[in-house]
Amino acid sequence: MSKDLLLEIGTEEVPAHVMPRMLSDLARLAEALFKERRIAYESLRTIGTPRRTALIVTGLAERQEDVSTETRGPSVSIAFDAEGNPTKAGAGFARGQGIDPSALIQRDGYVYASVHEQGAETRQLLTELLPELIRTLPLPNSMRWGDLDFRFIRPIRWIVALYGTEVVPFTFANVTSGNASRGHRTLAPQDFVISSPADYETACERAYIIVDPVRRRSMITEQINEVAKSCGGTAEITPDLLEEVLYLVEYPTALCGSFEEKYLALPAEAVITPMRDHQRYFPVKAADGSLLPVFITVRNGGKEHLDVVAHGNERVLRARLADAQFFFDEDRKKSLAEHREKLKTVVFQQGLGSMYEKTERLMGLVTAIVEELAPDEAAYEALEPDARRAAELSKADLVTGMVTEFTELQGIMGREYALLDGEQPEVARAIDEQYMPRFAGDELPQSDLGFALSVADKIDNIVGTFSRGKIPTGSQDPFALRRQALGLVLMLIEHESGLLLSDLVDEAYDLYALEEVSRDKMQADVADFIRLRLKNVLTERGVRYDVQEAVLTDVDFVADVPVRAAYVERLLAADGADALVQSFVRVGNIARMTETGIVDPALFAAQEEGTLHAAYERAVAARAEGADTLPAEQALAKAIDAFFDAVMVMDKDERIKTNRLTLLKVIDNYLLCTADYSKIVLN
Repeated sequence: MSKDLLLEIGTEEVPAHVMPRMLSDLARLAEALFKERRIAYESLRTIGTPRRTALIVTGLAERQEDVSTETRGPSVSIAFDAEGNPTKAGAGFARGQGIDPSALIQRDGYVYASVHEQGAETRQLLTELLPELIRTLPLPNSMRWGDLDFRFIRPIRWIVALYGTEVVPFTFANVTSGNASRGHRTLAPQDFVISSPADYETACERAYIIVDPVRRRSMITEQINEVAKSCGGTAEITPDLLEEVLYLVEYPTALCGSFEEKYLALPAEAVITPMRDHQRYFPVKAADGSLLPVFITVRNGGKEHLDVVAHGNERVLRARLADAQFFFDEDRKKSLAEHREKLKTVVFQQGLGSMYEKTERLMGLVTAIVEELAPDEAAYEALEPDARRAAELSKADLVTGMVTEFTELQGIMGREYALLDGEQPEVARAIDEQYMPRFAGDELPQSDLGFALSVADKIDNIVGTFSRGKIPTGSQDPFALRRQALGLVLMLIEHESGLLLSDLVDEAYDLYALEEVSRDKMQADVADFIRLRLKNVLTERGVRYDVQEAVLTDVDFVADVPVRAAYVERLLAADGADALVQSFVRVGNIARMTETGIVDPALFAAQEEGTLHAAYERAVAARAEGADTLPAEQALAKAIDAFFDAVMVMDKDERIKTNRLTLLKVIDNYLLCTADYSKIVLN
């Protein structure tokens, strides 16, 4: 037989950004705990609102599974004496296993203890398991309250624990479990009884609690879209804002508010940012994409007095937009270029100069990057002036009133102010794109200038911070370098850029005028840092761990790493892959300690040497032409095998031996350009 289980942890409102992770951690821990305690169940899920985190387990077995174990002990001659009586060793082993010495089994010259443990009743185990589950839940910024030593994300106010229809009794943080939950703060503030886990969601809804986040999200989305349609537009629903609102309300009701049309003269982002990032409102746009003078918000309550709620939200937004209008007007009294002078008073990082000096470095960096990107001299001459101008103005908006007040608008206001100043559209776009990607999943720079400036900004941040010894460790990353490094990797990959990491580091290193003796260490540290970000990218793409290790030995050509990984996986999926890899590894084992030299075909003493050299040259030619190298490398592997079968590498003639080692060395160098095949795990 089995029963359903409900655990509801009732608290003060938990921060919205914590709830998704808290629910997933609760499910993960519960699965592990039930598995460890051998308690079977049919399904398990977690649901919740800002004030409640709930675990629902269906079909939870009424008893632990029985378990039988057999443990080998000492030899029979040690466990029993000549008369067959247990010795101290035999008796001690039996006692340790909890059985009588007479129950020991003799087999293969040893004694064995067979122990059968009968499972305990789940109802009894839950009184210990549920408090343990709450106690071990990992939470950020936990707090204490009252005189308790226990910490939790917010004070615990009630606990519901039901196994079937019976309460699982325990006391935790001075709260005793029961079957009574609490309703909506204003719509149904009284307690309500939950008769069984199956009745939980229905009982909550009667108390104006939509406890399932999936259903609550659907309700919010549908209501927002309906309200937006009634306003003559379409709501802009971003996933992050929807997720936040989802865990701010227990009973959602969407409503519409408005603001004065005069604020539409501001750049759209200057209106949307205060609306969305500060007030959690959803903007509404017309069919042509223009912003409408309305917004949508979601209240935690019913439909009563929506006009009063709308009026209150309008007053708050009006003040925000008035601030935005004031800062915009003040900023426009000077051009963006004139604002740049004030960057001399803004410190970039301690010991790394001002933001003004950073823009000077960026001008040098983008020039070098554009030189690599441009296909010819004419293209470079066309791009270089705009690239330098974009770098020159890149940080000027940081000292404007608008960005000082609404920091989320950095880059965005730089773009808008640049356009208003009559700067080239490509320059304005690059000022915005320099910060991309701003967060996980954000779009990447699409323009050449935006790509160049974003790469320059990120490599300058990384090299500068590393030069101060501030390499991120553990969870400490105050300058968000991991995010920037990942963005750099993703940009180089998407643009299929031929930029080399070592060149970027060298250029940034020179512009910082750092000590020459530290250059090699900087190159190694940055390469290791980027290697970890590339490893994350390859893992997300499902690349085998050993293939990752094989291609990540060299990360200088960042964009080529995923290409090489895909190639190696294709090679390993082909017929005869194991033998091919073994051939490549054998070459490396012999040649790895040899210095690279020039192969002299005139010294070939066996036909197989010439055949191998020809196969190598065909593979090199295929790679140079951009053709598929797999057939050529499969032929190369066969030539390697034939070479080793017919030729003694360590020939008595020193010149022939050296030439053969040199041939193997150049082949190994060629193969290492793709992967270190010695790291591949064969079947």
